[in-house]
Amino acid sequence: MTARKKTLADLRSQRWFGATDLRSFGHRSRMLQMGYEREDFSDKPVIGIINTWSDINPCHQHFKARVEHVKRGVWQAGGFPIELPALSLSENFVKPTTMLYRNFLAMEVEELLRQHPVDGAVLMGGCDKTTPGTVMGAISMDLPFVYLPAGPMMRGHFGGTILGSGSDVWKYYAEKEAGTITTQQWNDMEAGIARSAGTCMTMGTASTMTSITEAMGLSLPGAASIPAADADHPRMAGACGRRIVEMVWEDLKPSDIIDRRSIDNALVVHNALAGSTNAMIHLVAMAGRAGFPVKLTEFDDFAQKVPVICNLRPSGQYLMEDFHIAGGIRALMLNLAPLLHLDARSVTGGTVGDGLAGIKVFNDDVIRPLDKPIVSLGGTAILYGNLAPDGCVIKPPAADPRFLNHTGPALVFDDYDAMSAAVNDLDLDVTPDHILVLRNAGPVGGPGMPEWGMLPLPKKLLRQGIRDMLRISDARMSGTSYGACILHVSPESAVGGPLAAVRNGDLITVNVAERKIHLHVDDAEIAARVKAFKGPDRAYPRGYNRLFAQHVRQAHEGADFDFLEGKGGIPEPEIH
Repeated sequence: MTARKKTLADLRSQRWFGATDLRSFGHRSRMLQMGYEREDFSDKPVIGIINTWSDINPCHQHFKARVEHVKRGVWQAGGFPIELPALSLSENFVKPTTMLYRNFLAMEVEELLRQHPVDGAVLMGGCDKTTPGTVMGAISMDLPFVYLPAGPMMRGHFGGTILGSGSDVWKYYAEKEAGTITTQQWNDMEAGIARSAGTCMTMGTASTMTSITEAMGLSLPGAASIPAADADHPRMAGACGRRIVEMVWEDLKPSDIIDRRSIDNALVVHNALAGSTNAMIHLVAMAGRAGFPVKLTEFDDFAQKVPVICNLRPSGQYLMEDFHIAGGIRALMLNLAPLLHLDARSVTGGTVGDGLAGIKVFNDDVIRPLDKPIVSLGGTAILYGNLAPDGCVIKPPAADPRFLNHTGPALVFDDYDAMSAAVNDLDLDVTPDHILVLRNAGPVGGPGMPEWGMLPLPKKLLRQGIRDMLRISDARMSGTSYGACILHVSPESAVGGPLAAVRNGDLITVNVAERKIHLHVDDAEIAARVKAFKGPDRAYPRGYNRLFAQHVRQAHEGADFDFLEGKGGIPEPEIH
């Protein structure tokens, strides 16, 4: 790509600032009203910085300061930065689920970039839905952009033991319910598990999505694994600011970068990481916005040829800080080089392969070679059958192996509160062979497909020493979770999916090796039960929930809105 392909007159922002008519007078005078000099904005690319900071998002706590480092880089490169706040989507606090608002953020980003005098953008995200949300919107707008990940938090600790956020919460909560740890120990762990700004330091959804985004060539090399508290992080922020100005002059847009090669690279990296099952929804949506549909079966296809070589919790041993020190995402991709399209484009202006020059793996237990994986194949599996005609997903390495080929009776719950109350009942009629089933938790039924899929084990079984059992739902689960959980059953029960037909005691067979899930009820009876099923009333009278329920796609389609799928193409706004 030849540098400075664009001239000043070609810049989109010049439609606002470059004319000599009354409208441009108004635009310039308002910039002067805010104390800017004419030289600040009149002859420079304008860079929008999409900042998902808020006072209640611990993953992005440092963004209030970090945005200044991005601005510094933009100024250094001769651009003019403007900060554009966007939905923060704090995973811990937004209810009922941030997934309900991912598409809202995507719309907001697309429209923020469309409605303002912006020539390019730096996207600041990381907390689970902010990566796909900002990237989806920016892809649809198709202006040059660089994605800046928030970075993982520091490692947690408790009683001399290293803790991983999410994964160890589930583990120790099970011990608390089983009565093997005290309330004081639980409180001490609560105070030590999250010790700095940044996203979960396990290979949960946040790090899975930032890693995938870098693998697609949409972040600068090495950005995904830098811890939020590391001094390299503000330097990376500055580098993003400098690079986006160059990209504007080069007119290097996402449509120039994303193609089938970059999607394949994302699928390879996802499987090598044993990444979050949530990626199966987000990557489908992101790729769809770029005009490259991804089928759910492709995740399974890649899982059959890509070994899991990243030894990170919840499927492995280490945490993101260890991963970064071992060489990070570039070192992982170096080991994966035979499986990658190294000629795929990158925001650097070069190729993905260029970003691996001089990289080494510094700890081959954290980042394994291809011939010494932690799991040879099958980091994820897609199952089909009469219970999930459009598919469902399980992460086999995170499950007790005995549940990968299992038949058991169903114990069915129609809502999360009823399930939660039941599993705390010590008289619950349940055995380790039962299969817990939760429905009405999908995109429409949730609403928003909450992370309810790691159903808590019944306290009665916990006290018997049981630590895993088969669980099935049309929900998602946290990327930090583990266990024999079958998720994303599609179509969901709330729109007439066959999960609505399951009754207590029905036998269900799961065979991961054969990629099958089967309800032992004949087709006519399933159809009759589905017809008679009364799900939750999701006929919202107004607002965003109504929009969501009317237009959201199913899980296997990426849960995007039907009116946002495919490439962009909305005309530029009139400037009056």
